[in-house]
Amino acid sequence: MAKLETIFECQECGSSHPRWQGQCTQCQAWNSLVEMTQEKLKKSSTFNPTKKSKATPLAQVEISEHHSIKTDISELDHVLGNGFVKGSVTLIGGEPGIGKSTLSLQLAIQLAKTGQKVLYITAEESETQILLRSKRLGTVPPSLLVLADTNMLNCLEQCNSLNADVVILDSIQTVSHPDLSATSGSVSQVKYCAAQLIAWTKSSNAISILIGHITKDGMIAGPKILEHMVDVILYVEGERNQRYRLLRSYKNRYFHTDEIGIFQMEECGLVPVDQASELFIEASSLKNPGTAVSAIIEGSRAFLVEVQALVVETGYGMAKRNFLGVNANRANLVIAGIEKILGKKLFSKDMFLNIIGGLKVDEPACDLAILMAIISSNEDLRFKRRVAFIGEIGLSGEIRSVPLIAKRLNECEKMGFEACFIPKTNAKNCPELKQLSVIPVSDLRDLMASVVKEFQSEHLVQT
Repeated sequence: MAKLETIFECQECGSSHPRWQGQCTQCQAWNSLVEMTQEKLKKSSTFNPTKKSKATPLAQVEISEHHSIKTDISELDHVLGNGFVKGSVTLIGGEPGIGKSTLSLQLAIQLAKTGQKVLYITAEESETQILLRSKRLGTVPPSLLVLADTNMLNCLEQCNSLNADVVILDSIQTVSHPDLSATSGSVSQVKYCAAQLIAWTKSSNAISILIGHITKDGMIAGPKILEHMVDVILYVEGERNQRYRLLRSYKNRYFHTDEIGIFQMEECGLVPVDQASELFIEASSLKNPGTAVSAIIEGSRAFLVEVQALVVETGYGMAKRNFLGVNANRANLVIAGIEKILGKKLFSKDMFLNIIGGLKVDEPACDLAILMAIISSNEDLRFKRRVAFIGEIGLSGEIRSVPLIAKRLNECEKMGFEACFIPKTNAKNCPELKQLSVIPVSDLRDLMASVVKEFQSEHLVQT
């Protein structure tokens, strides 16, 4: 009979302690130890598919022609680089209801259509529920198999017996292994189940995709080591009341990180969006005061974002500052520059900033757009033509250079903008543009003088 022992496991890092204590000695987290009963088994039932390996000279390692598999989902292939690499493990995280299961089922259908044997393991839904959702996404190919089970050992045996090419597990927090007495979702179960599936994936040269829940802090639930064990980490982001979704790469051992893919939620699933700038700017709103446009870089692509500001007289003793999608520290820096250098008194005015579409932008190149949106709202300024603003603002009012200026300007021209203000130090790197007029500026005073000259807004400058 198996012996039982009581341990205290940290829910932050997964370390075990013989007795309870207030602080974990490994990760220094407070009140994170939970009492658990662990069985000491004489003979483990662990499924171990690993084979003995031998050292090989690196130069003699053979690479298969088909070492990666494309998904035929353009935005996903863009994020991954060249599809899924064989022998890789990918972790997809996101908030509940954001579209993780829809994307994974859509991915399973697409891979099965290419001739891959795909095993979709669901620990949260039944086979009937998966079938109903898959019919909404398209025709179900015969090579797509589904398994509804929460026992990780049974899942591994099915993966091995079916010799699956692709395994999708939804989700890693809801399965448990019989070797551990801990409940599913605990740190030890998540780490152990993931380690077993990763071992099978590497030995079988298959592709595994894990769906993960996230905590209230936006991190993958479970031990931090889980993020180090996998090869690729993708996050599905977006607002529930918005139709678009961002697929962001936070880790990729086979391609550069910080790539994003943009999808639009439709009845038939997540549809890739080719022209991202069209989602985040409205032609009609550009004619209103308090609106400015900037070009940001996400991964290897540039797209335009619309910054809106509303400046009103405060009705309270202290002015309010509400920022949505904008870094609060950078916004306060810009406001301080407007007051100190340009002489605009904003301390007695409520100020609201928003990035249209629910985006979260933390790039310094958006500083100029934030500044012009605030001034436009405060002075009731309407731009006479489509103009964009790109540049970082320093503490002394200088406008500093930004990287990849050519990509940003090309995107502005593609979207039909007529003028763009950029840092003077970036002017030498500008590409040849046919329709876009580039206006280099060196500091905030130079910017305001150019705005007056271009848009006939003399009331902005007080000399």
